Amino acid sequence: MIWIWLPLLLLVAGSSVLATTVPSSPVAPGVAAVSSIGAPVFGKPIRLFNGKDLTGWTAFFQDKSIDPAKAWSVQDEILVCNGRPIGYLQTELQYENYELIVEWRFDPKKGAGNSGVLLRIKGEPNVWPNSIEAQLHSRNAGDIWNIGGFQMKAEQERTNGRRTTKAHETNEKPLGEWNRYRIRLDRGDLTLEVNGLVQNEASECEQIPGRIVLQSEGAAIEFKTVELRPIIAWK
Repeated sequence: MIWIWLPLLLLVAGSSVLATTVPSSPVAPGVAAVSSIGAPVFGKPIRLFNGKDLTGWTAFFQDKSIDPAKAWSVQDEILVCNGRPIGYLQTELQYENYELIVEWRFDPKKGAGNSGVLLRIKGEPNVWPNSIEAQLHSRNAGDIWNIGGFQMKAEQERTNGRRTTKAHETNEKPLGEWNRYRIRLDRGDLTLEVNGLVQNEASECEQIPGRIVLQSEGAAIEFKTVELRPIIAWK
């Protein structure tokens, strides 16, 4: 068995993690782009949302505001977005290779809604930054949106412009019930799994560290789990 380990040591928040550095930008575990074959080895899970407050997150909105309280709050251990102003909540740290679990729901009293999980975002702050979007629009979870011409290769038969539709009929749960995204970015490969069903895949994705974003896109949405398992090696 051959183990391929990430080459550089970075100190983050006082603890040692394996990572590569990006100038003027904090990085986190599992961000090294190693060209290799083999199954991923995961590090310890990281709760990006701690259930208490917005520690580890910053915001950016269309009106240039960076105050997350304009759209986001924590209520009874749930991360709540009221949808306005348009913009997003983003991680302070950057991540490259990982498996991300996101659990979300829409309030049936407020109706179906829209949001998205943006991955490997790069460039200057922008309401729709250059990135890969794992769609959260009601009945469309599992779609991939390419924002800003991000380098990637998706299924051509299901791609129309920037959108690659999911492979199966929607398997989202009724409004008010929790849905579960399992999103894996492993080097150049992306997999989107919705409620246990692989709905979409892409390959040759640009291998860069980037922040993870939850969108505020005009509709109320709630999150209870945002947890990441970094890929720290391959075997």
